Amino acid sequence: MATEDVDPRFADLDAWPLAGAMEAMWEGQMAAVAAVRPALPAIAAAAEAAAAALGEEGRLIYVGAGTSGRVAVQDGAELPPTFDWPLSRIVFAIAGGNGALISSVEGAEDDAADGEAQIDAAGAGPSDVVIGVAASGATPFTVAATRRATERGAVSIGVASNAGAPLLAAARFPVLIETGSELIAGSTRMKAGTAQKVVLNLISTGIMLRQGRVYRGMMVNMHAANAKLRLRAERMVARIAGCGQDEAAAALAATEGDIKRATLAVLGYGGPQAAAMLERCGGNLRLALSDIANGAQ
Repeated sequence: MATEDVDPRFADLDAWPLAGAMEAMWEGQMAAVAAVRPALPAIAAAAEAAAAALGEEGRLIYVGAGTSGRVAVQDGAELPPTFDWPLSRIVFAIAGGNGALISSVEGAEDDAADGEAQIDAAGAGPSDVVIGVAASGATPFTVAATRRATERGAVSIGVASNAGAPLLAAARFPVLIETGSELIAGSTRMKAGTAQKVVLNLISTGIMLRQGRVYRGMMVNMHAANAKLRLRAERMVARIAGCGQDEAAAALAATEGDIKRATLAVLGYGGPQAAAMLERCGGNLRLALSDIANGAQ
């Protein structure tokens, strides 16, 4: 298994000058990012299928153990503040439970029955997307959970760093990221973990693009929960609607901070009319603005 192999180049890494060791570790991180490129077609296919399945009610269910589970939780936890993705539509199936995110739970990753049970308890189905992450691709908990999600009709995605891994066979959409051996054998928090974070970034952001939660490179579904984000929201509305920042701020105040509705309000489509336009367009601001440009309000 490549992720467990000892790389002879780094057998004496602990005796190297620290500057040299740092350079080697940095090169490993760059190699991990580069390893994602060959998998881009598989990642895009997974994100397209996920976005189509999720619709207005489907959930993102992240599955993992140890480092992989923590990386998965980090990705999912960022979606509500960044894209206003509802917390009710995110589920974390973590080996050993949420407590394992902070401290190791003995034997949890080997508990295949618990993996299956957590997917069953979540009620995973065809409108849900289950993302199983494991560097080895052989973690019993994650493999079993992903396989059960596939059996239940969910869009299952498996992310692993070893070719031929059981996780890849268990998922409808396998994503292989061949990061190879680690500088410290088996320490998959390094190269494999970096690659996992990149892949999850791409999948989740791709889903949000297809869900209409991004417009012209801006997070138009963002929840403005603090002063910095409120200022960012004002700048977004001002830029999109072509107005001053004071007008943008007033529109945001009138629409409870909703960037899309505030933009339409500045353009003369306030209240119920703006809400109806967005509902007709599936919440997609680009489509709503296109309708306005074409005179179809």
